[in-house]
Amino acid sequence: MIELWELGGKNDCRYSTFAWRTRLALLHKGLAFEVHPVAVTDKGAIRFSGQDLVPIIRDGDRIVSDSWKIACFLEQAYPERPALFGSELGQNLTYFFNMWADRELLPLLVPPLMLDVLGCVGEAEAAHHRTQMETIFKRKLEDLYAERAKTLEQFRKRLAPVRRILSDQTFIGGKTPAYADHILFGVLQWARVVSLEQVLDDGDVIGRWFERVLDLYDGAGRREPARRERAMERSA
Repeated sequence: MIELWELGGKNDCRYSTFAWRTRLALLHKGLAFEVHPVAVTDKGAIRFSGQDLVPIIRDGDRIVSDSWKIACFLEQAYPERPALFGSELGQNLTYFFNMWADRELLPLLVPPLMLDVLGCVGEAEAAHHRTQMETIFKRKLEDLYAERAKTLEQFRKRLAPVRRILSDQTFIGGKTPAYADHILFGVLQWARVVSLEQVLDDGDVIGRWFERVLDLYDGAGRREPARRERAMERSA
């Protein structure tokens, strides 16, 4: 069985945008896998991979890290199973989409919501995240959070090309989902899991697409409670 290492927070919260891409890729391929949650500060748990980031998979004697590299490995290792890319051309175009999501979407979404992540992890992990993110952005997380309305509006505008595509078809991949759908889902699932903020406007076609992807693979995405759901359970 394939093994997957991914970030785990308080109450077994699974909050890695990149691990969600890998989870859905494995489910898309119909591959059985065992999951190992790892605290962001527990580098010893993944030292075997020769680097210090998740997601990581181990398939037999193969160890692969980085969500994009994992997707490419799965496509090559299991060609008889449902395709993630469809062709070499599809893989190249998906790589562009992957880079666009990482360099254009996440830099807008992560800073204003990173303060919310601190409430999803233990004290040591929260201190690690704060130090790391404030070093990267050179600002306090509280200051970035205070600007969230403006930044989230910019994020919504940047999604315009995807919004246009999903106005004409069910998934980014067309009639059926592809790895590009998993990429964007990972971005929005991260926000759903860590924050109470409403990232998309009501009625947004991307929101309707997101609901469809939450239900894929026997509702794998929906089984991870949203931050709103966890908050309601605590107050009940």
